Amino acid sequence: MFRAVPLTLILTLTLTLTLTLALAACSKGPAKDAATTAQPTAAAQPGAPAEPIKPIPEKLPEVIARVNGESVTRKEIEDWVHNLEQRAGGPVPAEQRDRIYRGGIDQLVGYKLLVQEAKARKIDVPDADVNAKIDDVKKQFPSEDLFMQTLIDRKLTLEQMKADAKRDIAISRMIDAEIASRIALKPSQVEDFYKNNPDRFLQPERVRASHILIRFPEGADAAAKAQAKTKAQQILKDLKAGKDFAALARQHSQDGSAQNGGDLGFFPQGQMVGPFNDAAFSLKPGTTSGLVETEFGYHIIRVAEKQPGRTVPLEEVRPDVEQYLENLNKETETDAFVKSLRAKGKVEILI
Repeated sequence: MFRAVPLTLILTLTLTLTLTLALAACSKGPAKDAATTAQPTAAAQPGAPAEPIKPIPEKLPEVIARVNGESVTRKEIEDWVHNLEQRAGGPVPAEQRDRIYRGGIDQLVGYKLLVQEAKARKIDVPDADVNAKIDDVKKQFPSEDLFMQTLIDRKLTLEQMKADAKRDIAISRMIDAEIASRIALKPSQVEDFYKNNPDRFLQPERVRASHILIRFPEGADAAAKAQAKTKAQQILKDLKAGKDFAALARQHSQDGSAQNGGDLGFFPQGQMVGPFNDAAFSLKPGTTSGLVETEFGYHIIRVAEKQPGRTVPLEEVRPDVEQYLENLNKETETDAFVKSLRAKGKVEILI
């Protein structure tokens, strides 16, 4: 689903987003990560009827806007849209092209204004802080080799990354100094949000389960499926003979959870594919399934714990609510700051 990206996320457009997208593509499993606590979600904001959006030409010029004389280029908006498509998991729908591109241009203009203002204020960013930021990104990769290969694939250099990091840290510090006094929360705001949004804190029935997955290829023939099934049946026999589930998962499971002994954490009804979901929720804690076939292969499932549906207590989600409300405040105040920069600057949209 395509939504406008908050300007605060644009601050790491090249540095973090591009690289972590590549990392995310390295892992694939039969289910999404399971949340362990209820999370507040953004509500749809009612608004006035949308104004007509000026069409975007099919062929973009080399320069699409100028911000105090500095160009916003075709490559920048194309890179912005490409990153957005990767986050959304698909191409921009044709009927949304004008809206998405206009939103991207506005946000790139805002980013240029912030970069210029940070330079004008001569905000100092020590090299140690830049290197720490790069190290944080590297930690998201399994190895140094994969990190460097991702740079190559994205046509980035380490020096470009450091320049991006230095710029982004300067902008973040400028924004924090500008708006810090206006985003602080009172305890009553957190409590009022919790009280006024009860549906956001409903947690459905959940189970915590582990599995061992023996895959067969998509569209596998009977022989390939039979081979996978034979291997899965032998593992099931080993479990019945008393062998350790986690150890067998680490040894045999063909899934990203193998390194955790097959542990998938908690997940609610409906998150997993149908046969897996049905088997997991029918098992009693401490029991193990037989072979469960899904589109991914043959699973052996063990349920460790079940939790009934509940309303998550405020104290359990207070940090999440605080973070959510602070982010909303920060986004609102950042947008207001950028509008003030735009009002006193010269912005030319050329398409």
